[in-house]
Amino acid sequence: MNDQQNRPIPHDFFSDWKEREELAENMIPIIGRLYRKHNVACYIYGRSLVNRSVIDIMKAHRAARQVERSELSEFETWPVVQELAKLNLAPAHIDIGRITSSYMSDNRGLSIADYVRAEVGDAADAPAKPLEQPQDVVLYGFGRIGRLVARLLVEKAAGGDVLRLRAIVVRRGTAPSDIVKRASLLRRDSVHGSFKGTIRVLEDKEQLVINGNVVQFIYASNPAEIDYTQYGIQDAIIVDNTGVWSDEEGLSQHLKSRGVKKVLLTAPGKGNIKNIVVGVNHGDMQDDDRILSAASCTTNAIVPPLKLLNDNFHIIRGHVETVHAFTNDQNLIDNYHKADRRGRSAPMNMVLTSTGAAKAVAKALPELDGKLTGNAIRVPTPDVSMAILNLTLEKELTAEELNDFVRDASLHSEVHRQVDFTDSPEVVSSDIVGSRSACVFDAQATICNGNSAVVYLWYDNEFGYSCQVYRVLEKMAGVVYPVYPLGTP
Repeated sequence: MNDQQNRPIPHDFFSDWKEREELAENMIPIIGRLYRKHNVACYIYGRSLVNRSVIDIMKAHRAARQVERSELSEFETWPVVQELAKLNLAPAHIDIGRITSSYMSDNRGLSIADYVRAEVGDAADAPAKPLEQPQDVVLYGFGRIGRLVARLLVEKAAGGDVLRLRAIVVRRGTAPSDIVKRASLLRRDSVHGSFKGTIRVLEDKEQLVINGNVVQFIYASNPAEIDYTQYGIQDAIIVDNTGVWSDEEGLSQHLKSRGVKKVLLTAPGKGNIKNIVVGVNHGDMQDDDRILSAASCTTNAIVPPLKLLNDNFHIIRGHVETVHAFTNDQNLIDNYHKADRRGRSAPMNMVLTSTGAAKAVAKALPELDGKLTGNAIRVPTPDVSMAILNLTLEKELTAEELNDFVRDASLHSEVHRQVDFTDSPEVVSSDIVGSRSACVFDAQATICNGNSAVVYLWYDNEFGYSCQVYRVLEKMAGVVYPVYPLGTP
């Protein structure tokens, strides 16, 4: 066991807090420099530390303690961060929380410097870029998902060597200064808060400069009429978030444009279009796939936990009930709508409707085809939804056993980025706004009776889903980061 041990409960909590606050503050420039210069992203048990505040970094430490059930403080992680700063690293994702925890239990007597260098392995002294050339990305449509994906693309631009947001395609609005209106919607969001950065409007050029990223606005109503190459855009991935087309014929219009290589749909794809849920079936993606779908927010929320439960306990049958925030498809006040019930006022009613999520599961998890039913209730909240899985399992288990299993999976399984975990009895929907996971498993709500289990999954149907869209984009572009310590899922 190393000398670096868990600290005892402090005698002076205020002084202890101030010391840890200072250490977190000292981490910020190092984490930022690693990201900007080396494209190295630092994490604590999957929680990103890049572009985070002092309090965010401290909360990441606390979250690891609450889930892992062992102390992890800034006193322990700070020496690891210092050692990483001394190395010439290749682009990578480095989990300093896992490195710190493993060092604390190592009994070989290694210095922290030797241990860190051994853990990051091939990343040290091997600078390289994740892509030969940056990947151009174009957003076709600029609604709720489009604007959130734009925020993510800008946030994760790092040194500019990976995904680059080059253009946004919209229909010209009726306002005299259309691009000023678009910039305002990106800058301020009633649910997700203000944009973390600066936005400069070059109205005469129809461009936005977003944290230094020059983004061209293109006004068009037909995908095939656009020549992206005249804007210097080549081999772009088009992210279609309009919801207008969902089949291969419609989405193929994008491929007729000059400068386009692939298309990603931010909605369930019809026909033979692959619906990708990262963490589950992203291995089905092939280099020659030209049109892919990121499925739906609900599909992304339920498929990862369903895979976990089916792989380990075998699902015989089940029902998915979605309690979903209202969307722009609904009416503010009672008015005509082609769909049943959706014409009634969204802010005033719970609206019973249908969902295709249960059937869509089969596209990502064929082994569950025909085993699930589903329904949905739209409720008067602007964001964050819940999926309730009522499952019959092959194996009997207790709620404690199920919760312990998911707790461990949220940290150590292949879907740890998709399935988060909370054991708080006070969590409500607004607490989930901004979650980067596909879902958050609510342990307090779990019910087990023999081989019947009911589990409750929160999900930010806007931002959490947009994070999954971004992950599909990375894989379409061929962006692959080695993850350290080795063996981290």
